Amino acid sequence: MKNYESLPNALDDLRKRGYEADFSIDTFGLYCGDLDLRLDPEDFHVDEIYRFEGNISPDDSAVLYAISSSAGMRGTSVNGYGAHSGDLSDEMARKLHNHSAMQPIAGSDDTH
Repeated sequence: MKNYESLPNALDDLRKRGYEADFSIDTFGLYCGDLDLRLDPEDFHVDEIYRFEGNISPDDSAVLYAISSSAGMRGTSVNGYGAHSGDLSDEMARKLHNHSAMQPIAGSDDTH
């Protein structure tokens, strides 16, 4: 897994690698407004996760998910730490949490 210096660098690289759709996480799945497309938890896989720590405030921290759908669409979702955590269905919470537990999360504060 790559280690990015910033969230914009990570998004740029993921887009170059074909993760072009912008997904938002909602209670029961993912939604891409540009395509008016909704994906249920069984319709997508979290390929990679990156965590970025805010330098000034914890409110600046974010998690970036690289996502692929069962139909072959790829995209990203950026969320603040804990964003929507209380609003997720059990299935969505498990999908995101289980993947996070299985895969190391890169941080932007690592030195090179």
